[in-house]
Amino acid sequence: MSLLGRIGFAIRAKLNALLNRASDPSAELDYSYEELRDELQRVTRGIADVTTQKKRLEIHRRRLRENVEKYDGQAREAMRQERDDLARRALEKKQTHVEQITDLTDQIDSLQETQDRLVGKRAELSSQIEQFRTRKETMKARYEAAEASARVSEAFTGVGDTMADVNRSIERATERTERMEARAAALEELEESGQLESVLEEGDDIDRELDRISNERAVEYELETLREEMEADEQAAETAD
Repeated sequence: MSLLGRIGFAIRAKLNALLNRASDPSAELDYSYEELRDELQRVTRGIADVTTQKKRLEIHRRRLRENVEKYDGQAREAMRQERDDLARRALEKKQTHVEQITDLTDQIDSLQETQDRLVGKRAELSSQIEQFRTRKETMKARYEAAEASARVSEAFTGVGDTMADVNRSIERATERTERMEARAAALEELEESGQLESVLEEGDDIDRELDRISNERAVEYELETLREEMEADEQAAETAD
């Protein structure tokens, strides 16, 4: 993840935390995991840098060793030609390069120790990251399961309210159906008794009678509903006390 990407992720996470008044554990875990992976990459780059420096010094040391061999050969050749002055100059250069090789060897050994330490740290960090990833996925699964359970519970609460509305609708439909059935039964009874025609001629009277019966039932239904509501209010008040 780039620097801008990490900054953007942190800003989004903080904004979400402020809006929700609680940060998302999944987002926090993912961000922590990315931070660990970034740290692992930094260690890896550090190892690469140390290794590069070590290799550069090793190349320089190899060249110095080649020069030491060259100066040693020059000194021997000068001695064979009885040129002690040239042999002395060659040996002085050889000695200077030997000292540089010794210094380079110390630096290379130090870089090797640093490289070994970083390699060990990287292995340890990589193991910790893998363990954290396993724990992270486990915690995320638990959080998502708990969140899903909460949503289901909330849904059931909504279903309860919906079912109450449905039950009231069924009661109203039943009441209207009973009124229609009563009207049909009354007309059938009048037809069987042979009074239907006379009653139809006095349609206003039968309609008023049926309306009266319907109104009485409606009043009884409303009365029963009011009684149930009052009992529910009393029970709620007792529970609150």
